[in-house]
Amino acid sequence: MQLHISPRDGVPIFRQIVNQVKYLVGSGRLEPGDELPPIRVLAEQLVVNPNTIARAYAELEHAGVVSKRHGSGTYVSGNGSPLGRLEKAKILSQRTDALVAEARHLGVELNELLDLVRERHRALQSKE
Repeated sequence: MQLHISPRDGVPIFRQIVNQVKYLVGSGRLEPGDELPPIRVLAEQLVVNPNTIARAYAELEHAGVVSKRHGSGTYVSGNGSPLGRLEKAKILSQRTDALVAEARHLGVELNELLDLVRERHRALQSKE
């Protein structure tokens, strides 16, 4: 499981982790029964405090995306079904907010940003 965090994203790190795990489950890249890395291991990989990972895992468990098996680990739950439309919109809205804020900070106009998004979209499509 590869997660990428950005401290300058404007989104709290635990929320970035939650969103990315939800995305991986929703997209089918993580399937029911798949084990998530132990808290300490993921904290070392991401160079964050283990409490941050624990908070993210707790939120994922509360949302029903994962379940903890005491002494055994944290696993994608059987009801970790694909993301609903509202959940997808929420995740993308948070990432869009961060992108728009960064573009504004860099002095990039909206039309310029939209052109860049379209360009990146075409580049990703050509790789498929």
